[in-house]
Amino acid sequence: MARPVNAGLRGHAAMLLFSALVAGSFSLGAMAANEIAPAALNAARFWIAALVIGVAVVMRGGVPRSALQAPWRYALLGGLFAIYFVLMFEGLKTAAPVSAAAVFTLTPVMSGVFGYVLLRQITTPRMAFALAVGAAGALWVIFRADLLALLAFEVGRGEIIYFFGCVSHAIYTPMVRKMNRGEPAVVFTFGMLIAGAVLLTLWGWRDLVATPWADLPGIVWVTLVYVSIFASAATFVLLQFATLRLPSAKVMAYTYLTPSWVILWEVALGNGVPPGVVWVGVGLTIVALSLLLRDEEPA
Repeated sequence: MARPVNAGLRGHAAMLLFSALVAGSFSLGAMAANEIAPAALNAARFWIAALVIGVAVVMRGGVPRSALQAPWRYALLGGLFAIYFVLMFEGLKTAAPVSAAAVFTLTPVMSGVFGYVLLRQITTPRMAFALAVGAAGALWVIFRADLLALLAFEVGRGEIIYFFGCVSHAIYTPMVRKMNRGEPAVVFTFGMLIAGAVLLTLWGWRDLVATPWADLPGIVWVTLVYVSIFASAATFVLLQFATLRLPSAKVMAYTYLTPSWVILWEVALGNGVPPGVVWVGVGLTIVALSLLLRDEEPA
């Protein structure tokens, strides 16, 4: 049975907001990445985000007993997202924000593959074409329209590191639908955040202890607050919400807007406007998004 139209529209609205909020983490993250260890920053962000979501869960009546079944699900999902965020900030130590955002736009292609493997979600010819256009736009930005660099696969270390983080993110998206057993998005997100926070704390304990928290520059605290509340707590719920209403590839198609949002963030933060050649690749990603949104295959 086809999903209700209004459910699909709500999923699209959630992902539009998701893409705008995620973009901020690239610009702010690049400014803070070399000031704190990625594991320490992300352990703190997961705990803060878990606290924020935990309050929302309590206000909604708490965690139902049924949500406590098979807790390994939360550990698996929390681990996937923890890997993504740690590798993102590790990559942002050297990758430019717009370039990293372009790497992020490769996620829909991978998500479509994992969506088929895990859920047998079919990628239509229109969707496949749109994903190809989006990937071309991403590669244009990553290699800065340099064909020789593309042929030689001369890509920066930061972009390579972040790419593997995006693989983890692409697996996470269809896994949410596969692992969810009817739990509300906010409850499911809370379980994933707690699990991710525990895993990151264990993994990054040395970095957490070694970090001079009282002496960190202001940009780290601004970034930590932003990524914890807006780019974690809010976006996790938005992603969970949309994933239950849209196909995995279409959910992640909204990542095609991320480079455009990042450019706006960079301008707003006074970091300048990227070279004109970058806009060609950004334009291709927007075309890809438009094509995917016109594809009305059921979730």
